Amino acid sequence: MATTWLRTTMSVKPSSARGMATLKDIETRLKSVTNIKKITSSMKMVSAAKFTRAERALKPARVYGTGAASLYEKNEFADGEDKLYVAISSDRGLCGGIHSGMGRKFKALHAESPIKKAIVVGDKAKLILVKTMGDAYLATFNNVGRKQSSFTDAIAIAEEILSHDFDSADIAYNSFVNVVSYKPTIKPTPSAGNIESNDAVYTYDEVDSEVIRCFQEFSLANIIHHALKEQEASEQSSRMNAMENATRNAGEMIDELRLKYNRTRQAVITRELIEIISGANALE
Repeated sequence: MATTWLRTTMSVKPSSARGMATLKDIETRLKSVTNIKKITSSMKMVSAAKFTRAERALKPARVYGTGAASLYEKNEFADGEDKLYVAISSDRGLCGGIHSGMGRKFKALHAESPIKKAIVVGDKAKLILVKTMGDAYLATFNNVGRKQSSFTDAIAIAEEILSHDFDSADIAYNSFVNVVSYKPTIKPTPSAGNIESNDAVYTYDEVDSEVIRCFQEFSLANIIHHALKEQEASEQSSRMNAMENATRNAGEMIDELRLKYNRTRQAVITRELIEIISGANALE
């Protein structure tokens, strides 16, 4: 009985085909990184324009904010055990570690003493802190950072804060230092009851509870407006720097990919020439 032998053959791609596939992959990646560089460069220019406007709007807000907080800074008010924390961020990302830095600050505070009351402005801080202290959320605000904040926005946040009972409200935000730096800042603001119980308030004039309440509401709105403007300037400068770094990194990657592409292309051409010459010599 004759034995039938089966032969299996494998299709092997020529080396030039493998080289062309590699060139195609490099070319595709090169186009992708080039498009990313265009996007980051455009975002950098947009952020630079927005930063100029934010820095211009910060100057008058800083005057009113520091003036409103001067009474609280120059006099000692009892903090009390019932504290309310306000975290100010925004809904937008791609701005470095500005939001994560705020999250680390609050997580450290929560580790020292559990936070029981919190109002969060901006989706970024809300998402970062929801696992750590989500049960403490009294209210959250979104659609922050898409356009410049106004004093009306500060009034809405202040009204939400004043609708809850507290001894002291600590407002946390990123304070703008210069184009390349910012620092997390917490500004305590006492309640109307704490202000009324401080004798320094009555040094120059007799005031009643209604006057103190109106002063506390207006000063709180000014401080929040100042914090929003500080946060906006810090965020835009951080985004501008992040996009600048991303554009520079993309440029370096493009140079490396072009060099790799040219070397691979040269290797493929050299290999094909060797194969052609070897075949011609074999025929002779």
